[in-house]
Amino acid sequence: MASSAALCDAVLRLRGPALAAELGRIAGEVTHSPWARYVPADTAPASAPPPDALVQDIAHDDCRLGRFEVAGGPGGPAERRSLENLARLAAGVLHVHSLAQRSTHAYAQVEAMLQHQAQILDQIHESVVTMDQHGFITSWNKGAERLFGYTPVEAIGRNILFLYDDEDPTFHDPFLMQGGRLMEVRRKKKSGEVFWASLSLSPLVDANDRSTGLIAYLTDITERKQAEERIHHLAYYDALTGLPNRTLLTKLVDQALSVAQRTKSHGCVLFIDLNRFKLINDTLGRVAGDQLLREVAQRFRMALREQDVVARLNGDEFAVGLFELTQHYEAGTVAQKLMAALSQPFLIDGHDLRVGAAIGISVYPEDGQDAETLLRQADIAMYRAKQGAEVDGVAFYSADMNQGMHERMRIESGLRHALGSNQLLLHYQPKFSIGDGSIIGAEALVRWQHPERGMVPPGEFIPLAEATGLVVQVGEWVLEAVCAQAQAWKRAGMRPIRLAVNVSAREFTATLPDRVQNTLRRYELEPEWLELEITESTLMHNIDRVIAIMDRISALGVTLSLDDFGTGYSSLSYLKRFPIDTLKIDRSFTTGIPHDSSDCAIASTIVSISRQLSLRVIAEGVETVDQLTFLERAGCDEVQGYLYSRPLPPLEFERALVEKGWAPSAAHSGGGE
Repeated sequence: MASSAALCDAVLRLRGPALAAELGRIAGEVTHSPWARYVPADTAPASAPPPDALVQDIAHDDCRLGRFEVAGGPGGPAERRSLENLARLAAGVLHVHSLAQRSTHAYAQVEAMLQHQAQILDQIHESVVTMDQHGFITSWNKGAERLFGYTPVEAIGRNILFLYDDEDPTFHDPFLMQGGRLMEVRRKKKSGEVFWASLSLSPLVDANDRSTGLIAYLTDITERKQAEERIHHLAYYDALTGLPNRTLLTKLVDQALSVAQRTKSHGCVLFIDLNRFKLINDTLGRVAGDQLLREVAQRFRMALREQDVVARLNGDEFAVGLFELTQHYEAGTVAQKLMAALSQPFLIDGHDLRVGAAIGISVYPEDGQDAETLLRQADIAMYRAKQGAEVDGVAFYSADMNQGMHERMRIESGLRHALGSNQLLLHYQPKFSIGDGSIIGAEALVRWQHPERGMVPPGEFIPLAEATGLVVQVGEWVLEAVCAQAQAWKRAGMRPIRLAVNVSAREFTATLPDRVQNTLRRYELEPEWLELEITESTLMHNIDRVIAIMDRISALGVTLSLDDFGTGYSSLSYLKRFPIDTLKIDRSFTTGIPHDSSDCAIASTIVSISRQLSLRVIAEGVETVDQLTFLERAGCDEVQGYLYSRPLPPLEFERALVEKGWAPSAAHSGGGE
């Protein structure tokens, strides 16, 4: 018994050589042998045992753990039995101890792994929460603490519903009991702040693959949702008035028409165009015009029912969708209400302004089955109302109104014919240096000399060319005509003078640089003869592509000018990246100078920006000495406008160069800038 106790104590306390020595001692004591040793398995002893030694293996379930070797004792049957019994006891104790060691090691590994995983969960930004099948929180990582503001002590044990927003639409979602998909939810922080989160739920199972709860992964996506809302608002709402734009109006009208089709009810679309707005906008400036549009939008909204839709289409054009009408003539009553809403004057910047409107009405289903058709027909009716053919400026669409559209088509067809029959011609409006009064260039302006109608105003065919895509062909013709004229002047001995050609957004493609280069080469012209004027709106789409095209043009030596600067939306953030030479102040800002403080401030700011970016700046539409004086004091470099000259035919332009001493100086020709 003493030897058994000593063996158990040795296995528990000792390791390595100390354990082997103690087990050998016990074996010698049990067998009354002066020489004894314990040899662990897979260990080679330092020496062989004596020849008369007793050897007893220690094994458990065919697993050899070591052996006892004894010698010098009685060596009888009793000693042999004692050694066998001791070996069996040692095998059992060593086996159990080995199991205990492995279990302890495995537990330590599991504990270390759990600590490692806990550290990972606490370090990741994402919130990880586990809950039981009833929704009570069982674990709460640091990410959840940072996101919600609750410590694990405050959160664990509470039901997950305490984090829900009171109006959370997912409250009764069956997904909460299933898991496995991603969704966006509203949740509430400890501070009471409600935020948007991306939520993914995964099943939590035990060793037998039975569900024990859910794992929730949450990420704050509030900024992304706000950005999406801003993008949605920009895509579907007018930035100036806050009303739906044409895209959203079309969607809403089509949805309402689907309901009207099922209920057999009427629907109407009203197309509204304000009268006298352009005069007000040109006279008082864009700021006053914008304020007027905002107030008109507000009055229209107040005059309509909640279910009616009012949208701003473009400029001073609005549209209204009316639904749930029993009779289509009710739209006429609504049109009169809108007219009455405009009857009271608008107080803008101390001015009492009055505007009227022309309203065209189309009816569903008689005039069309979809929003675009109804808008188009209402637009036609509005043109009839604007012509004064109907009483009170309101007209319902009728089939004969399409004749007006035929007129527009006739103009389009005539313009196509004009491109191939020498009906187009160019006039040149000179550009002058404010510093010394010398001419530094001219802008080429296209004119249409119709054989029957005479000179067609640009405002009548240029917008049509833009809308139909003919502007590309017109632009190609202008570039050819300008280079041909420049070649003639070059051969006549004239110094190079920058001739500016307006480039539309439709023309501004990757093929433009090659077309410009080939045209200059064909007419044997230096690049100093040509300047391209690009409208600011052209630059607001695919900035990197636009800059690449501009770089190629600039590399040719052709001057680039940014036209209508200040009328776009976000060019200031990209302006420093554009390889342009000149900024052009739009005439809408020049008109109010020097009496309109806003126009003066805008013009001065544009000049200041140009100075900081080492760009030249030119103002168009200069018609008075006061305007010129202000611009000169502001630091403007160049001007063009009726104060100096109207646009001139080529022969008159040549004559003026000679008679008025407009010949370009060396400082402004031949690449002198």
